[in-house]
Amino acid sequence: MKERDITKQEAKKEIEKLRKEIHYHDYRYYVLNEPVISDAEYDKLMRRLQELEEKFPDLVTPDSPTQRVGAPPREEFGTVRHAIPMLSLSNAFEENEVYEFDRRVKKGLNGGKPEYVAEPKIDGLAIEIVYEKGVMIVGSTRGDGEVGEDVTENIKTIRSIPLRLREEEIKAPDLIEVRGEVYMSKEEFRKLNQERERKGEPLFANPRNAAAGSLRQLDPKVTASRHLKVFFYGVGRVEGIKFNTHWEILRTLPKWGFMVNPNIQLCPDIEDCIRYFNRISEIREELDYEIDGVVFKVNQLEYQRRLGEISRSPRWALAYKFPPVQVTTRIVDIKVQVGRTGALTPVAILDPVEVGGVKVSRATLHNQDEIERKDVRIGDTVLVQRAGDVIPEVVKVIKERRTGNEVKFKFPSRCPVCGTKISQPPGEVVARCPNISCPARLKESIKHFASKQALDIEGLGDKIVEALVDRGMVKSISDLYRLKKEDFLKLEGFAEKSAQNMIDALERSKKTSLDRLLYGLGIRHVGQHLARVLTEHYPDIESLSKASVDELMQIPEIGPEVATSIKDFFSREENLKVISELEKLGVRYPREKRQVEGKLKGLTFVFTGEMDNFTREEAKRLVEEKGGRVASSVSRKTSFVVAGKNPGSKLDKARGYGVKIIGEKEFIKLIQQ
Repeated sequence: MKERDITKQEAKKEIEKLRKEIHYHDYRYYVLNEPVISDAEYDKLMRRLQELEEKFPDLVTPDSPTQRVGAPPREEFGTVRHAIPMLSLSNAFEENEVYEFDRRVKKGLNGGKPEYVAEPKIDGLAIEIVYEKGVMIVGSTRGDGEVGEDVTENIKTIRSIPLRLREEEIKAPDLIEVRGEVYMSKEEFRKLNQERERKGEPLFANPRNAAAGSLRQLDPKVTASRHLKVFFYGVGRVEGIKFNTHWEILRTLPKWGFMVNPNIQLCPDIEDCIRYFNRISEIREELDYEIDGVVFKVNQLEYQRRLGEISRSPRWALAYKFPPVQVTTRIVDIKVQVGRTGALTPVAILDPVEVGGVKVSRATLHNQDEIERKDVRIGDTVLVQRAGDVIPEVVKVIKERRTGNEVKFKFPSRCPVCGTKISQPPGEVVARCPNISCPARLKESIKHFASKQALDIEGLGDKIVEALVDRGMVKSISDLYRLKKEDFLKLEGFAEKSAQNMIDALERSKKTSLDRLLYGLGIRHVGQHLARVLTEHYPDIESLSKASVDELMQIPEIGPEVATSIKDFFSREENLKVISELEKLGVRYPREKRQVEGKLKGLTFVFTGEMDNFTREEAKRLVEEKGGRVASSVSRKTSFVVAGKNPGSKLDKARGYGVKIIGEKEFIKLIQQ
């Protein structure tokens, strides 16, 4: 039917059909992560809906998918009063406090036997959304627990939140207030700060601040650009349906289209809660979002009502917090360290402090621009954070604690190790020592070359490398293969057997692969992945060394900066000399193109637990050699989860997603096909 002929009644019917389809595809894409149509097909549906709504504007409704970012910027937020207060939680930091909580609960129930629901405590911003007859009416922040800010239009931009509840399995209640935690993934946080740094804007201190700042934007379009996510964890007022347990609520919410954290667990007793806390602690860094603890809630809703609240927190819930990942300490000094590429990095020497359960005394300051932007001085009290196993960083200076005795740091004009005048090309924020013979650069280059992901020289640790360079026994990477057993016997801690073991390890490392060698050479911007990409296009170092920048840029994953870096590396006589010497000293790799069209092409593997026959790196290499891919976390797109001894939570997640689980024997059969 031609659009000019369409009647309002016909348009209304088509609009309702389109909205239903788009809501379904939003649910498949944003909630289940299982799209069933292409982006182009989705865009076609959305464009048609927009066309019809523009032609008949009086048919536009608040729950239409076109209204996700439909409101103009606001001058200020209104307020929303919560029908049932959004209470804060009591905290526990020690295991004995958790057992004390359980004792109080049982005492309050006069002999009742509580179950608990354990959930990760998302480090985000709490919200409440009200739905009437299945349609979103208003969304607000927690605020002070009684009154929050009206952020309805911003909440609509979060694609995983339904504008209209799904009713395929359970009819939507007449009214329901759904509560959740808005967060920003670690990856999105990293991208956002990179973009803000590029624009010269102040950086967010952590993902929680980024999520809160993004949700409270006066312009919903800004919120939409931040790619926020949300996990729902409970309800407030409910009319038209009755729940008996908190677990029942969490199992029902996804049926209406809400995201619930996949790591929730029903615990029969407090001992199981403690085990849950320990398990989540272990996988915390694997998660794509920040958590600062876990929450235990009495499962039975009747028990919750009987226990009630005290002050502004419920008696039936407890937050068991992890050790803090952001703490305050004092900068004692600022030193400059030299990396293998010559990059000079200022490092803050701290009063020792525990961050995330680890005692630290150093934190990176990145570069001189960063020091000036944050106005970091020796003697300052600072906020320090640590994520994963990386070196901690200084988040900000607490200027209110300055005494006037703090000293501004002056970046050196010469390398602090070899005294060479430093170089800082225009437009680059990193200063570098250009001297390739600088002992600091050499030490870091050798450590990198010997690392497990490169030549894997077993036993060649940092202290040995330091000693070899300091004594002048190694002046380039290739000198490693000139060492004799007698050389190691001169070093502290070596005896006949250990010296021979070191020589044997060096000999074994000579038989390697092209991608390991390329990675080990330390070409700027060439990590493990790009090294493998290069081996798919060049069978040996000789052919790669002759490639032009334009030729390198024909490879999909290589841009001008990487291509220029590779060309520059192979243009330097000293680098070609090292490569030639390595070859003369017996370093070899198979000269054939990497086979990516293997039997495992298109398959994604996740490993959990310990294996008898492989390390994780060896298993990963086997998969990649046959064209497969290895991921660190389980999703619905995972092909196989390979379970070894003592598997972790990935196994539970795989079962929840219906992903095929195989053992080590089955994995071996698969790769041998």
